[in-house]
Amino acid sequence: MNCKPKCWKVVILVLAGIAALGWVVMALWNWLLPNLFFGVREIDYWQAMGVLLLSKILFGGFRGHCGGHRKWHQHRLESMTPEEREKFKSGMRGWCGKPGQDEAESKE
Repeated sequence: MNCKPKCWKVVILVLAGIAALGWVVMALWNWLLPNLFFGVREIDYWQAMGVLLLSKILFGGFRGHCGGHRKWHQHRLESMTPEEREKFKSGMRGWCGKPGQDEAESKE
């Protein structure tokens, strides 16, 4: 995988965010639920990550990032001129793509 440092920073930030969200779920569960409901025990970090995954499956699904935004982005791309569209695509490839990909395409 040939990613630029920006791409790796995003991956690390996403993983850190998921880990922090798991800790927040654990802290809220252990703070609220044992006091509110009789018989509910405290959970550890990995159980909290399981609850987070289960809630994602039950309530969010795995259909990608906000399906409605895809149509908006598609409409926005279609409204661009061909030059603007190509500039946008080359900028995205340069942000997290193969090294030297932009140079090879610009020579053609």
